[in-house]
Amino acid sequence: MTSLTCYDKQLNKMKNAPGFVAALDQSGGSTPKALALYGIPETWYVKGEESMFDHVHKMRERIITSQEFRGDRILAAILFEDTTRREIEGMPTGKYLWEKKGIVPILKIDQGLEDEANGVQVMKPLTKLDGLLELAKENDVFGTKARSVIKLANEQGIKAIVQQQFNVGKKVCEAGLHPIIEPEIDIHSPEKEDAESILKNVLLENLNNLEPNEKVMLKLTLPTVPNLYKEVIAHPNVLRVVALSGGYTRSEANALLAQNDNMIASFSRALTEGLKAGDSDEYFDSKLDDSIGSIYHASVGKI
Repeated sequence: MTSLTCYDKQLNKMKNAPGFVAALDQSGGSTPKALALYGIPETWYVKGEESMFDHVHKMRERIITSQEFRGDRILAAILFEDTTRREIEGMPTGKYLWEKKGIVPILKIDQGLEDEANGVQVMKPLTKLDGLLELAKENDVFGTKARSVIKLANEQGIKAIVQQQFNVGKKVCEAGLHPIIEPEIDIHSPEKEDAESILKNVLLENLNNLEPNEKVMLKLTLPTVPNLYKEVIAHPNVLRVVALSGGYTRSEANALLAQNDNMIASFSRALTEGLKAGDSDEYFDSKLDDSIGSIYHASVGKI
């Protein structure tokens, strides 16, 4: 009898296991805000320099090594490139997540956003893509994540966003990985509901053009109309649809998520909300347990 490969086990977990995806992939631009919320002021490091990434890695390491950060509630964790290149307890972070925690590693691959045009922000050229895909394969990483942003219900702009995302997604699939495609809709958009309707249709058009073996995941803003994305979730090319917190508080995001069947969380700020560098280990773990427990319940225990 042939034993299951690492990939087989990860695929089975991502498709079938209960839980949610932890987003630990703050990049250089969003790191200072994340550190400030954690209780690390900008005076402690040089923005964009190694000292900043040292602090954020310590924060992520504390979360990942916590006894509450476990594979029975967390399916996967999205990592920034710098985190993937670093180690936790003497192991590359991705391998530590999978081998020690049973959590599937995912690598953020986008390199930021272009200025807004046609109501959207497409991704900047992914000049490091080939190297990042190699990094992923070297570290037992299952998939990737790339983010772009929709500000207005501009059909031309939304089509451009989604086409760019699927073009990158196909390259990821060719490398033997599975992409998380994230066309985020700004929760403060005055045209949020209309943008969601357009996005749903454009997503389905692009999903229908995929080959049967091109399996993707989608990371979407929690919709104004519950279960708007049910056809997307049921599509045969979709492994999972996960929701971003997008600036909602954890309680707000959990309440909205609970209204959407078969949609699970992929929260960042909402996951780490309330955690502080100065917390005792016991208090830190207790708060993290509360956070993970509530997000797990909103993802799995639907109303």
